[in-house]
Amino acid sequence: MPVTSAGLLLVRAAGHDLEVFIAHMGGPFWARKPEASWSVPKGEYDPGSEAPAAAARREFLEEIGTPAPEGAEVDLGEFRYSSGKRLRVFALEAPGFEVDEVASNTFELEWPPRSGRMQAFPEVDRAEWVTSAAARPLLVAGQRPVLDAVAERFGGR
Repeated sequence: MPVTSAGLLLVRAAGHDLEVFIAHMGGPFWARKPEASWSVPKGEYDPGSEAPAAAARREFLEEIGTPAPEGAEVDLGEFRYSSGKRLRVFALEAPGFEVDEVASNTFELEWPPRSGRMQAFPEVDRAEWVTSAAARPLLVAGQRPVLDAVAERFGGR
């Protein structure tokens, strides 16, 4: 059975463009990668026991460290990675949303490799607003179609 994740992408108008709130993945593998290392705040959930929109909000809180703003989510649909993983993405207009600091959950990893030492790293090390055009090369390849869905739904402004 494929892995199922849900994510919440905050959106706001920026002049004639849209901005999206995306997160840079934490840990040593992503540390020095400026492109294809950002993501919609998201995470795995069990479709049999949790609604996807609720999972998206829970994962946003876990990865960013603050609750997503109130409002009605717009279901952008399901996106499939080449690995078979499925990601359900919701968008939420959040013109006034700002965070001073990201306080993400952590994960453990043997680092350096084959050292026998386990270290904790944040799932997300930073998050910020970027224009949808600037977001395209930053996002991991499997999530780039989300930007097309955002432009279609919110008119590309």
